[in-house]
Amino acid sequence: MLPKLEPTENQYGAPVAQFIPAEVTGIFAMEPEHRAVWELAEPYLKVRDNDAHTVYAYGLARTICASEPDADPGIVLPAILLHDTGWSQVPEELVLRAISPAGGDPELVLLHEREGVRLATGILESLGFAPNRIAEIVDIISTHDSMKAAKSLNDAIVKDADKLWRLSPHGIDTVMDWFGLDRAAAARLCSWRVQDFVHTDAARTLARGLAAIASIDAAPERVALG
Repeated sequence: MLPKLEPTENQYGAPVAQFIPAEVTGIFAMEPEHRAVWELAEPYLKVRDNDAHTVYAYGLARTICASEPDADPGIVLPAILLHDTGWSQVPEELVLRAISPAGGDPELVLLHEREGVRLATGILESLGFAPNRIAEIVDIISTHDSMKAAKSLNDAIVKDADKLWRLSPHGIDTVMDWFGLDRAAAARLCSWRVQDFVHTDAARTLARGLAAIASIDAAPERVALG
């Protein structure tokens, strides 16, 4: 379900939009270079909500980059937009088997990484990315799930943004239906899969904040409010 985009009423009774600054810290639009990558990647992301997952992960990656002066957004952000394109080459009925908390299937994970490298290389070449940028981006994609350790700061941010999505409200909603879990169980699963596996301080802070929201969303006190 899409987030609420328009109001259903104006309880204040008068317009206020003209008093809101056009630019505010932390609020952004996708940059033209990234939008070009997204438009070519998006057809390969229509598997198990990977399209929405990817744009949320992009936002999280931007936030982490802003907290890491040595990060290179020119590597991180194209990489996060392309990291899961390879799932399009795995039969959809097998995708959840690959990532199941019951054990998973490492060979399917490796397959999606290899196919992601192939697809990402073609997309980046078609957009005229420099060979050295392509090499670093696809190197990150090649092990973004299968290697737990981070090879570089840029790699760490891609891994962290990818994981953090699970704790977002959209991530919890998605995981509930993936595995037939109620909201509280999905929140526990996602927090278990995230909290001890992120690499940057910014991601650890974001993970705690998102886990707090997930906790309250499933809390009886909140549920009772309707």
